[in-house]
Amino acid sequence: MSNLDRMYNVIRKPVITEKATNDSVDRNAYHFRVPVNANKIEIRQAVETLFDVKVTNVNTIRVNGKARRRGWRAGQTPDWKKAMVTLGEGYTIDMI
Repeated sequence: MSNLDRMYNVIRKPVITEKATNDSVDRNAYHFRVPVNANKIEIRQAVETLFDVKVTNVNTIRVNGKARRRGWRAGQTPDWKKAMVTLGEGYTIDMI
């Protein structure tokens, strides 16, 4: 697996919600869905490599899965991790 493939495995997809959109406007921070075992250093390197930007800060939060029922069967959605990446002054990422 090449280095670029590893970068694409770290940054799974952007989280596009109202809060994430406001965060990108207010403090130049973008939200991404990342693997649960990814650390902040890997996330920083992946964003800087894939989008050619300068990252100043990375915050992560682990989101626990929700309990779901379908008839008699009970289950749970998978856990996931969200990374909030703050970019340096003058850098942006075009999400759409």
